[in-house]
Order: sequence, then C-alpha cells, then structure tokens
Amino acid sequence: MNKQKATSEVYTTLHQIVQLIPRWMMQKIANDVGVDTRKFSVKSHVVSLMLGHLSHAFSLNEICDSCSIHASSLQRIAGVTPPKRNTFSNANRTRDPLVAERLYWGVLAQLSTSCKGFAAPGRCNGFLHRFKRRIFAVDSTVIRLSLACIDWAKHRRRKAAAKAHVRIEVTSFVPSVVIVEDAAHHDSKRADALCRGVRPGDILVADKAYLDFSFLHSLNERGVFFVLRQKENMSARVTRAMPCGGRILSDEVIELDGVLTAGKYPGELRRVRALVEVDGQDREMTFITNNLDWAAQTIAELYKARWSVEIFFKELKQTLQLADFIGTNENAVKWQIWVGLLVHLLLHYLKHQSKWRHSFSRLVGLVRSALWMRIDILCTLEHYGTASPPRRPVVTAKQMFLQGFEPNTSCLMGQHI
Repeated sequence: MNKQKATSEVYTTLHQIVQLIPRWMMQKIANDVGVDTRKFSVKSHVVSLMLGHLSHAFSLNEICDSCSIHASSLQRIAGVTPPKRNTFSNANRTRDPLVAERLYWGVLAQLSTSCKGFAAPGRCNGFLHRFKRRIFAVDSTVIRLSLACIDWAKHRRRKAAAKAHVRIEVTSFVPSVVIVEDAAHHDSKRADALCRGVRPGDILVADKAYLDFSFLHSLNERGVFFVLRQKENMSARVTRAMPCGGRILSDEVIELDGVLTAGKYPGELRRVRALVEVDGQDREMTFITNNLDWAAQTIAELYKARWSVEIFFKELKQTLQLADFIGTNENAVKWQIWVGLLVHLLLHYLKHQSKWRHSFSRLVGLVRSALWMRIDILCTLEHYGTASPPRRPVVTAKQMFLQGFEPNTSCLMGQHI
C-alpha cells in the first residue's frame, strides 16, 4: 500500500472532502470581510453546514448532535469544534454570507488550477461537436421557503422563495456566475449581470424569460450569438422565408413591429419553428436567434444544450439539503445555499478525479453512507462497480462414472448457484 493511500485511510470521508479546501482560505476570507470568528471559527461554521448537506440533516439540533457524537473525528479536521445550537444559529443569522460566496469562487479557482481539465470548457457531444465556441446557458431556479417565518423573501401572496440565477458552461457543468437573492425580481432583470463576462463569438442559450430585446440588442452589438424561445405575444413581420423540411416546420427572417419592441431591436432576427423531442415526445417550439447563417437544425440542437442547466438544478435540489432551511433570515438562507453550492462543487471534483461512470445521485449516496468511515474515498469511487459479476459454475472436469449412469452426470445435483 502506498503512502498516500495509507494516509487517506487514517482520515474520515468528511475529512478528505474538507481537505480539498485550502487550509488558509477560510480564515483569510473571513478576515477580509471583517467577520468576528473568535468564539466560533469560520472553519467550524462551514464544516457544520457541509455536514448538514452531506448527511441531509433537517434541523440545527440534528447537525449539532451529529457533530457532538463525532467530536473526536471533527477535532482532526484542523481543530473543528462541535457547535452549540445557539452559537451555530447566531453565526448563521449575523455573519455576512459574502464569506461563503467568496469561498466558493476561491475553491473553484484553486481546483481549476490544480487539476487540469476540471471546470475547463470542452466540446459538445453529438450534433454540436463541430462547434469550437463556448456555449453558455442561463436560467434560474426558485427555492421555496416558508412565508410564515421568512417574510423578507415574499414571492407571491401566500408564498416565499429565494432564487438562484446561474450561468453555466454547458460542457464543463460548473457555473461561472451565480446570483442568490429573493424571488421578487424577474429573470430578465439579472440578464446583464449574468452575461457580463461573455465574449464576442460565444453562444448564449436561454428560456423565454430572458427575451428582453434591449438586452438582446446589446448582445448582438457585442458580437454574441443567442438562441432563445419566442414568447407567444411577440409581434413581428416576416421579411423573407428560408427553405425548411423534416423536423423544421418553418424558417423565417423577421423584423419586430410591436409598439414597444420595434425600437429596442432595430435589426433582423431569425425565427425557427421545429419539432423537438422532450421526454420521448415531440413538442413544437419556436426559437429566436441573431445568426442568419446556421442550419435550422443547429439552432434547435443549441437550445437543447440549455437543458444542462436544468440537470444542474436537479442535482442541487435532489442531493443537497435545500428543501428544509435551518435558519429563517436572509443571511442564514444564503449561507446554506452557498455552502450547498460548495459541497456540489467538491463532489463534482471527486467525480472528475475518480472518473465516476454512474449517476451523480449515486455518488452522493455512496459518500453519505461512508461519511464517518476511514477509507480512501477517491480510491473507493475509482474502483466502485468495476468487479465482473460472478460466473455460474460449469462442470468441465472429466469424471469416472458407474456403468449406465452417464446421462445423469451433466445435471448439477444438490445446492448450486
């Protein structure tokens, strides 16, 4: 057994995951933000929240009890101390969540630098493999909260919710921009902030919620291509029709003629109506783009690439603890969301390093089961499910038989598999 493997087996799985975060980073960020960590260290705070996500804890008491039971194992993680309930609750309520936000981006930059290929843009599979451009998808997800105790995030008359706006590179599956806030703002209000770092030649795909023509005109002026769904009430006149066939129902060049929209986007747009397979069924969709040269089928395939951000949101909500919040004020909710994003990032790093071939939810379940075990988690993930199935025993050896019993020798007798 090599030295690295032997060292890994001394630490618990939780300890090995926390070790992916540089030891100096948490305290430095806390000092820069101006957070008082004398009574309760920022590392103890972050590790406790990470434990809540990894173990899928439902309350403060559950996290505190788990930390108390495994206090000796926590002490080995650079002196992490089990939190008291009131201390933990006060830290979530009063500490600036900017610490968790900066920690997420700092860890992402560190892992991207130390591991070649992680979070790096790649090439799309299938029909879009020939594209040598960066393809970004933007979308948002609503995280439901309880209106009875979280009135700061009032979303509708009887609902409260937080919202996470995300821009993700569809081949790296790691977000490049995240905005966490209350759900009162429409998606289009955050479109400029999400696309601030998009360069000329890049491709942006989004849902119809981002169909703001002033925003789209600014993208076109910057040389950014976009593909979005059309809204039903969009008013436009057709200037010329282009050939279509197969799953492409129509392909037209249009100009906006609405009272409010004509002046916001004065140039030409392209409208493609196509049949797109969704969950095994064909659905008719209409797309808007500023590229007049691509094939119509390419535009439809580009929009399907947007669904990678839907998979990202699905992973967050199904594998992390974002259904039950352990705090009620804005700071506590943001702390839990940002640390959840950090846990998701670290688990994806393990997936990348181990070349995990199964589903992400299965990886999370395996890590959750081995959270307090002293095993090499990376080695476990590398070899998980690689053993070949047992083969059925077959009688092949020549045997001596009594005269007249040869027909019965090919049948297995007694207990057998």
